[in-house]
Amino acid sequence: MLIKHFFINKIAHSSYILAGSDVCAVIDPQRDIDIYIHEARALGVEITHILQTHLHADFVSGHMDLAEKTGARIYVAKSAKCTFDHTALSEGDTIEIEDILIKVLETPGHTPEHLCYVVIDKSRGEDPACAFVGDTLFVGDVGRPDLFPDMAGELADKLYHSLHDKILKLPDFCEVLPAHGAGSLCGRAMGAKWSSTIGYERKYNASLQIKDKAEFIKSLTEDMPPAPDHFSRCSDINRKGPALISQLPPMKELNPEAFLEMVDKASIAVVDTRSYLAFGSQHIPGSWSLDFRGNLPTFAGWVLPVDKDLLVVSDSFEEAQKANDWLRRVGQDRIVGYLDGGMAAWSVNGYRTSHITQISAEDLHDMVIGSSRFVLLDVRAPQEYEDGHIEGAVNIPVADLRESHTALNRKDDIILICSSGNRSSLGASILSQNGFNKLSNVAGGMSGYSAAGYAKRCTVCLNPHGSRFYSKVEEVKAHFKP
Repeated sequence: MLIKHFFINKIAHSSYILAGSDVCAVIDPQRDIDIYIHEARALGVEITHILQTHLHADFVSGHMDLAEKTGARIYVAKSAKCTFDHTALSEGDTIEIEDILIKVLETPGHTPEHLCYVVIDKSRGEDPACAFVGDTLFVGDVGRPDLFPDMAGELADKLYHSLHDKILKLPDFCEVLPAHGAGSLCGRAMGAKWSSTIGYERKYNASLQIKDKAEFIKSLTEDMPPAPDHFSRCSDINRKGPALISQLPPMKELNPEAFLEMVDKASIAVVDTRSYLAFGSQHIPGSWSLDFRGNLPTFAGWVLPVDKDLLVVSDSFEEAQKANDWLRRVGQDRIVGYLDGGMAAWSVNGYRTSHITQISAEDLHDMVIGSSRFVLLDVRAPQEYEDGHIEGAVNIPVADLRESHTALNRKDDIILICSSGNRSSLGASILSQNGFNKLSNVAGGMSGYSAAGYAKRCTVCLNPHGSRFYSKVEEVKAHFKP
């Protein structure tokens, strides 16, 4: 038995190949599936099984593309009620791959239809060697049950029983192989390691120390990080079966004239993936700032309109292609064009541009201690803001600005800040779309402001490979001692 691990940063997604001598299974595949085909070819095995632990909310899965290219059979929970051709699984079902026996556990909680796959290598023994636990159990965390707001309490109750009555009954030496790691919003406090063991998580996972079910439910239904918009869309896309990549429209290279012609259409949105500094210097009016170096897929799925075709502005065609891949991973399939020659070609043609003033941490501090009047808008998540912020700053998370901009005055000078400059640039682009023009972005964000000595260093910066909600995790650990 051989296990190969694949990891996508930004969305922090883990997928796996489980291989025997001649055939293999792919567990929770990403949408662009050539990576599995190439690896299977290198291993000399055929992909015959595609196992889905659940209907993923944070990304569009590659099960349809992989089945179409390899002829492999898709296995998914019967309770998922998928509409594509598949083998439906329930509690107690088994799958055999050569000497590998896979036992199916129904583990609802993160989602209603969740499964875990317990793997026994019969060539070595009868005990479980590992478990593909999806988003039920993570390294240092458990799956969030609040992605279905009307069912949050019910799902948290089911998650408690899935963990304590099923998964924690596995041997301590059983390896835990989750579908996500630190950086994903499918949990709150995930560790950066991609695997663990039942015994280690039993002893050190903060959520598993909460033995009282009512307290466990409370801990997972209050003060949770916000869920991006695409979380409510991707599950249904995965249930119905995503469109095949081969059937999606190609991204055309458009010269500035053709690009301008399309920009003027109401059915078009422009996505600028260049650095926030480049966006601040010159950008096409009305475009969205989604810095490729930041968490492009999460915020693209979160804020970009789903009813419009997308045009991309990037530093190069290669970056635009990569951006296209990331956008498709979160269900943004309507990328139809790229600005050939980038903003340099646009400017040479004499077309209108906009800009956002960029200021440094020193500039901001001079204004904070000075007498100028302005609104300091902190667009980080509430947990980050509570962990530390500049006195007087107003907190509106960046995605909320699409609606909450009405609480702001267009006549005010508004300075936006986040942890680095990426999200605040996105926030500035949202405000600009809504008629605000007295905007500045803090380059370096709170990281730069604290590095200059004007604020304490945030706990996220101190632990860059841990949870973005680290302070909340510490509160849980302090209250519920092992």
